[in-house]
Amino acid sequence: MKDVSAALRVRLSQADAHYGGGLVPGARLMEMYGDVATELCIRSDGDEGLFAGYSSVEFLAPLHAGDFIEVRGTITKSGNTSREMSFEAYRYATPRPEVNDSAADLLDEPELVGRATGTCVVKVDRQRGQRSSS
Repeated sequence: MKDVSAALRVRLSQADAHYGGGLVPGARLMEMYGDVATELCIRSDGDEGLFAGYSSVEFLAPLHAGDFIEVRGTITKSGNTSREMSFEAYRYATPRPEVNDSAADLLDEPELVGRATGTCVVKVDRQRGQRSSS
């Protein structure tokens, strides 16, 4: 099986924040891992599949409303119906409210803010073969 990877870029909004100081819950990051997992299954099998579970989840830095996040995912192992995946999340830009309400800076180096591994399942009768990653 050829490498299957995907990425998602989003700006976290005030609607994503749930705690004081604009802090975004880790569940939002897990939702983004799920979105990337869906794309990975579509790329590999032509079907969204179902997320069966996480084997590890690490939150490495807090996320706040206004942060720009990229979530990357890769299928690391494929069985008959299971697809093991790894995910990494990076902050690549951050707001600068002290400058003005629309200022933001790209970070010199993206900051790893989370990572996870998990498994999706695509039933055999729904698999339509590997799709192009382009």
